[in-house]
Amino acid sequence: MPQPNTAVEIFIVDDDPAIRSMLSIVLAKEGFEVVCFAEGAAFLAAAKARSPACIILDVHIPGKSGLDILRSLNAQDYPVPIFIMSGSGDIPMAVEAIKNGALDFIQKPFKGSEIVTRVKEALSAHEARRADPALSLSLHFPGREPLSRREQDVLACLASGASNKLAARQLGISPRTVEVHRARIMEKLGARNATDLMRIVMSEGRPS
Repeated sequence: MPQPNTAVEIFIVDDDPAIRSMLSIVLAKEGFEVVCFAEGAAFLAAAKARSPACIILDVHIPGKSGLDILRSLNAQDYPVPIFIMSGSGDIPMAVEAIKNGALDFIQKPFKGSEIVTRVKEALSAHEARRADPALSLSLHFPGREPLSRREQDVLACLASGASNKLAARQLGISPRTVEVHRARIMEKLGARNATDLMRIVMSEGRPS
């Protein structure tokens, strides 16, 4: 498990020097310490040695895809938010990345101010959930495919009555990503609709 790092450090992984430069500038202006990587091997070595505050990872990396890197990093259990960057044609891959542990995806092209906002929201939500474990209710459904940690977080928000938009705000992700998790949750639990999902949660869900 990576050792925690006291610096507010953000890792950028992209083979495009223009993207690395732009993100470095806008994030450094906000007081973050930015470390850039142009390929996956060096990034993985650093990410396994220490954990930054946040990771922004491109889908297409020389030698390894973003999905390969998420799997190598065991992203489902990695202790910090990971954003995946993708072009419009890579949305299916970005959705797959979310299923493999990415917090959210950022679609290219993007504005620097958008990245700053997304990172701050994700860090704020992540810190809130670390400070209050009650916000991360762990649910188990015997005999059904287990939910990932992030799917449990989304389900806990939805079960409390939060809309997709409110759940997104609470978790520091986009409403679209909440929809991705919601569809995956319903598939795993065999729910036909939102009412059926809540019935399953109320009758079968058991806090750990």
